[in-house]
Amino acid sequence: MIHDMIAIVQDYWLLLLIGQYPNGPLGGLANTLILSALSIALAFPVSILMALARLSKWRLLRWPVTAVVYFTRGVPLLMLILWSYFLVPLWTGADVPSFVTMLATLVIYQGAFMSEVVRAGIVSLGAGQMDAARALGHGYFSAMRYIILPQALYNMIPSLISTFVSTIKDTTLGYVINVPDLTFAANQVNNQLLTQPFQVFLILAMVYYIICWSLTHVANLLERRIARRRAGPRGKLAADAPAPANIVTEQL
Repeated sequence: MIHDMIAIVQDYWLLLLIGQYPNGPLGGLANTLILSALSIALAFPVSILMALARLSKWRLLRWPVTAVVYFTRGVPLLMLILWSYFLVPLWTGADVPSFVTMLATLVIYQGAFMSEVVRAGIVSLGAGQMDAARALGHGYFSAMRYIILPQALYNMIPSLISTFVSTIKDTTLGYVINVPDLTFAANQVNNQLLTQPFQVFLILAMVYYIICWSLTHVANLLERRIARRRAGPRGKLAADAPAPANIVTEQL
């Protein structure tokens, strides 16, 4: 089986990497990473706006955004993809490419999830940060821009990387609307071979595992680094110091 997997990689590595490009649309692993990166890059500012809206004192702003966040988080991503794929062209009358449909759906979906991460990061700082900023003469938006958000976003870096990992796995659902991602390319390989589906999709699983494990490892390293910086020099020394040996005292 291992020999078959090596042969598949040798024969179809280019298809798995970039799809039909340059004779067709870019696909494969490259398209998966591009789709994931664009989704996070666009969802990030959306999540900040959603988080600020959810923390707003204006009910007309807070309630609708809260409803959107709860609805998006409560509906399966596959259903959102299918709704976008069939309803948007029906409403607009335009032929929307599957890549754009998947990108827009992921932006909304991940934006809703990331907004809760951003909101939790802001709330975790406490009201004292905003009070101190106001005492220094900052307005609400100025305090958020220069004081609150930089601290909150720094603490959220590991969570954002975890969200990126989740987005990479979510892109596999684009296969149902013919997005030429890595899963789509693997299915093309399987259709050509016909007799080795287990080997093909095992290769696919291994590729996703390596990517997601690597990013998760980076997130864990960053989380430990942030924890050490929060603890300061004493916390770092305590974390690096060896554990004390158990001392057994003899009772007289």
